[in-house]
Amino acid sequence: MAFFIASSPHSHNRKSTSDIMMMVLLCTLPGIAALCYFFGWGVLFQVAIASVTAILAEAAIVALRKRPIKRYLQDNSALLTGLLIGISIPPFAPWWIAVIGSLFAIVIAKHLYGGLGQNPFNPAMVAYVVLLISFPVQMTTWLPPVSLIAQPLGIMDSASSIFTGLSTDGFSVNQLRVAADGMTMATPLDTVKTALLAGNTVSEAVQLPVFDTFAGIGWGWVNLAFLVGGLALIKQRIIQWQIPTAMLGSLLVLSTIGYAVSPDAVISPVLHLFSGATMLGAFFIATDPVSASTTTKGRLVFGAMIGTLVYLIRTFGGFPDGVAFAVLIANMCVPLIDYYTKPTAYGYKKESK
Repeated sequence: MAFFIASSPHSHNRKSTSDIMMMVLLCTLPGIAALCYFFGWGVLFQVAIASVTAILAEAAIVALRKRPIKRYLQDNSALLTGLLIGISIPPFAPWWIAVIGSLFAIVIAKHLYGGLGQNPFNPAMVAYVVLLISFPVQMTTWLPPVSLIAQPLGIMDSASSIFTGLSTDGFSVNQLRVAADGMTMATPLDTVKTALLAGNTVSEAVQLPVFDTFAGIGWGWVNLAFLVGGLALIKQRIIQWQIPTAMLGSLLVLSTIGYAVSPDAVISPVLHLFSGATMLGAFFIATDPVSASTTTKGRLVFGAMIGTLVYLIRTFGGFPDGVAFAVLIANMCVPLIDYYTKPTAYGYKKESK
């Protein structure tokens, strides 16, 4: 019998890496459908551009490394990376944003470290942070939800806006950001952050039209859809429950305490949990089997660390969301977390550190 040694990700559910990645891809579909319903066809275009770029970049790098291209592409890891990037960027960002992000994720954040199983950071989140820092205007230009948009957009309008910067009627993306009531729209978290910086209270900020529902129009349902997909992953034992539970639990506890102490300066726990990239981050990003903690106790520490950092960045930092930054900082700490939480082998006494 041959004995094979392979790098991570390792799984105990008897599914191949290809099957695991494909299951994760399928479980993102409810969230993608919700994003498309509330924010238009641009979501599908961004996912397609980022995914195709990621696959082509993977094939090119694997060919340069003189590795079997077909076998590497069949693990679906590049496809999943591209999909996560496409979900994360604004639906009507210029096409080259998705291309640059996918290239950076595959070439630099993944293969520069040796490929799948060797990368210490989540490639999609590395790409997102690089894009956010390098192109802050394009990465924060979100259109209003479809129900509030002043100029309805069809498929051709969406494609034209992404590839040329203008809709078929000649409206720029900045003009399309204006809602039917004449207000320029932003995400709920960004709206609250801007209002607080302007000296307003959270109570005043949530009176704006974008907060017509419990966590902002569209965003609450998008997060619920990713929650459903994440629970399906746990049920199928594709991911473990510790990381999302610890992340969401720590975010809930801290936001509840903060909101009880200062409700006019801190957003509510509901908005923390069901707006922005909270559920996407908890179930589809933080649980990356390569860059996340691998021990049972370590996953709890890792998840709690991410939830704490998300709360601190959203409350005291300059960025309205903070999930990507929190995940990358926690990725840096994984070797230390695993070292201090590794279980003692049966028959051995626990060594003092």
